[in-house]
Amino acid sequence: MIKIAEKILEVADKDNEKFLRAKTREFDFAGHSKAEIRDLVRRMRTMMKEADGVGLSANQVGLPYRMFVAQVPDGEGHMKFYAIFNPTLAKLSKEMETIEEGCLSVPETFGPVERHYRLILEGQNVDGKKMKIKAWGLLARVFQHEVGHLDGGLFIDKAKELHKVEMMPPEH
Repeated sequence: MIKIAEKILEVADKDNEKFLRAKTREFDFAGHSKAEIRDLVRRMRTMMKEADGVGLSANQVGLPYRMFVAQVPDGEGHMKFYAIFNPTLAKLSKEMETIEEGCLSVPETFGPVERHYRLILEGQNVDGKKMKIKAWGLLARVFQHEVGHLDGGLFIDKAKELHKVEMMPPEH
């Protein structure tokens, strides 16, 4: 079993912030069984949903791998789940959009972030097969946010103005 942190790493802890700001390394499919990989994806998805997040990168759960999970509504409002390994932002639109963002690793902090409106994400799926996803709007934003994590960045580095909002604990 691939060991992950018991809770999402937060920047308030300086050791965690240092880990979150380190660039991740490529995920090696040969080093893990299919069952281990599927279990990792399942556990990360659960952590993301329990935290009311839309994305969660491997380094946010203490793993130094280029991998993230995300779940956002599609055009018809149905939730679509993604588990992307070794992602790269292949093609970015010139069109930009600024929207308020937050992050599970920087709780109760929000700010407007300018990001590309459209992109093509390349990576591998849970079986290690190469894939390309055309994304725009919220999905493109989530992909950029998560790849930013994998590159050692945080949304607070890009946000124009940060502000705190006290959150109520998620209901389950």
